[in-house]
Amino acid sequence: PEINSASMPLSTLEAMPRGSLGAEYARFLKRHSFSPDDRSDVRFVDDSDLAYVMLRYRQVHDLWHVLFALPPSFMGEVALKWLETAQTGLPMCGAGALAGGVRLRDSQRALVVRHVLPWAMRHAASSIDLLSVYYERELNRPLDELRAELKLELAPPEVR
Repeated sequence: PEINSASMPLSTLEAMPRGSLGAEYARFLKRHSFSPDDRSDVRFVDDSDLAYVMLRYRQVHDLWHVLFALPPSFMGEVALKWLETAQTGLPMCGAGALAGGVRLRDSQRALVVRHVLPWAMRHAASSIDLLSVYYERELNRPLDELRAELKLELAPPEVR
């Protein structure tokens, strides 16, 4: 499956039960003027299966913001990049987390070391591969119920 405005129209998401993954995803998209169609195409990957994995990684990014209660702020993006690094093992995620960390103030870097990295590593140790979740089938589920089933720990309050 793919996550885009054709497969998940905003109006359909907004009509889902309050507190569901779909409704909260719609609120996130609307609040920040985002669209699932904003993600750039995957390039430089010749294998179609690997290209799909990269596409999926890009498409679930904003869903992960919702799942982990992370704002799309600079600190929220750095925290999510560390989580993506831990979850996927993709070098580009780690590079993004490191590069973003360079731009943080010393106090923010200390928060990353003290709170974000341990949080991300706890998710790396999880047996649940968040990239493989069929989110499209979970849109009507209460967000808290889905978080519990996936054994998700919200992002540290210091970065939310």
